[in-house]
Amino acid sequence: MLITILGPTATGKTQLAVALAHKIKGEIISADSRQVYRKMTIGTGKDMMDFRIDGILIPYHLIDIANAGEEYNLFRFTSDFKKAYEDIVSRNKTPIICGGTGMYIEAVLRNFAVPDVAVNDEFRKSLESLSDEELKTMLLQYKTLHNETDTENRRRLIRALEIAHFSAEKNIANNTFLPTEQFIFGIQLPREEVRNKITQRLHARIKEGMIEEVRELLRSGVSPTRLIRYGLEYKFITEYLMNEYSFDEMIRLLNIAIHQFSKRQMTWFRGMERRGLKINWINGQLPMEQKLKIIRETISDVPESD
Repeated sequence: MLITILGPTATGKTQLAVALAHKIKGEIISADSRQVYRKMTIGTGKDMMDFRIDGILIPYHLIDIANAGEEYNLFRFTSDFKKAYEDIVSRNKTPIICGGTGMYIEAVLRNFAVPDVAVNDEFRKSLESLSDEELKTMLLQYKTLHNETDTENRRRLIRALEIAHFSAEKNIANNTFLPTEQFIFGIQLPREEVRNKITQRLHARIKEGMIEEVRELLRSGVSPTRLIRYGLEYKFITEYLMNEYSFDEMIRLLNIAIHQFSKRQMTWFRGMERRGLKINWINGQLPMEQKLKIIRETISDVPESD
């Protein structure tokens, strides 16, 4: 059995996943594309106290497993996920995926094949004369475009084509390690409440030292280009430290960007539903015990902790 707790940022996913893990002898596998990085703590909302309940530390996986500045990608995630999943079930515990990175979650829930593909200079050279639209048309010949990020820009298009071409040549099949029994729960809050939580959290993180965290990453040798590619807090604060914005302008733009990110997360999750994954939506305003009751009524055959 595999349980998933997903939802947009600032909806209380981690707290629910931890409470559930405490109830059913579960362990959490993080599906957050930035919490994998060490020393990226405040900006990613990585509060390890969230994993403690009643004085007990709930076991977690795929947090702080890569150095800031590294390239962590979907291939690494699916590989690391498989190892964590098999470790958890080997000890008769229940794996609980928790996160908001829809691409990572969907990849493992739908058993996407994610090959480790090296750069193919010859293949890339053959694409140089093609327009972005021609590249997109070519990509459609290989696969259905579930992942909108594949077509965000030319670099991503070429990389997606490179992977699709490699997979077709090698006839790579999907993974088969996941159980057939999966339960997916999504946390929903009214849009205005999410907006308020995002804004309040941003100001709280600034007070906690988020700007200093980014400054220290730059001092440690992580390049501004890499931090900008991590997006959101790391992008806008890095650009602020490079004197591209005033403090107030940085806060304004970052706040807008996080709101837009939250909407994109929900768009992805709705897309997952259209693509056949059933998400049991839970009202995030309910008390924790009621949320847990809804989950337990849906999943009746998982034993509770002693």
